[in-house]
Order: sequence, then structure tokens, then C-alpha cells
Amino acid sequence: MAGPSGVGKGSILTELRRRYPLLVYSVSVTTRAPRSGEVDGVAYHFITTEQFEQLIADDELLEWANYTGTYYGTPRQFVMDALSVGQVVLLEIDLAGARQIRQNYPQAIFMFVAPPSWTELERRLRDRGSDSEEQMQARLAKAKLEVAAENEFDHVIVNDNLLLAVDDLVDYLGSALCGRRNNEYNN
Repeated sequence: MAGPSGVGKGSILTELRRRYPLLVYSVSVTTRAPRSGEVDGVAYHFITTEQFEQLIADDELLEWANYTGTYYGTPRQFVMDALSVGQVVLLEIDLAGARQIRQNYPQAIFMFVAPPSWTELERRLRDRGSDSEEQMQARLAKAKLEVAAENEFDHVIVNDNLLLAVDDLVDYLGSALCGRRNNEYNN
């Protein structure tokens, strides 16, 4: 699952995990500081830039990106272990990460979370109160590029109502996964 910063990917996944606690969610690593209420190992694994760069050097990340000066990435081993035993793994990533995964794992299901409007996305980002104006402008510029790439995804979820967005996600995932399993069974 990808989409611009502030679109509500984390909120959607939190609600999804509340409804379906057995789903496997890959906790990303990041070099940014925790926001208020975030717990290490739950929201993210918070690490230093040096530690992150060592993960890159050791090829221990499935995908990674530098987003407005901060690294984010997905630990490879966790995902591969879960997939090897038939689990469905959910990733919350950015556009660059989705493109990396599409290149290496084209069989993955790619979902894009879109804002209901540009004005609403900007409001959500500003309401966080965690970015300088320079960081805000960088996030907004990147968001424009990401929204323009939504057609690269298998499905687009518009997050104008959290519960309806989660329902849309559940419906799409159910259909996509059942279709793939039926194809595997018939082949």
C-alpha cells in the first residue's frame, strides 16, 4: 500500500489490523524521530542513519527510499519468512518502494491510497504540526508526483472516510486473493 504522506495509510492499516489481528504487517525501519505516541517496533523500528546505511550495504532491505532527508525501508528477512509459510504480508511504502517491489515481485498486489482532494491532503499534513515549512513544501511536491502515478497501481482507495476506505481495501484484497488462489488451484 502506497500513497502520499498524510493520506491516512497508517490509519487504514491500524483499522484493518484491529478487524483482522492475524494479518501480518511488516514494520518498516526509519531514521526519523518518533512522533508523539509512536512506539519503537510497533509504528516503526527507529534506527540511526549509520544503521540504515549498513542495512542497505548488507542488502537486508526489500525496498528503501530517502524521503525528504529521512530513510524508510522494509526489512527483507521478515517478509520472506512470512511469505515462505503462506502468510499475506502488508507493506506501507512510498511510490519509490512500490516501484522497487513491482520490479522484484510483480505478483504482489499494489494499492494506492488517494486523498479526497488536494486541499484535504494539505490540511492533514499541516495539522500534524511536525514539519518545518521547508519540509512541508518538500512533502507537498513529492505528493504531487505520487498522486500523478496512481495509475501504476492495481487499485485506488480514496480515503475520505476511514471505515469506508478500509471496507474498500478488504473487498479488493478478498477478491484479488481469492482470484489468485483459484488460478493456482486450477493450474
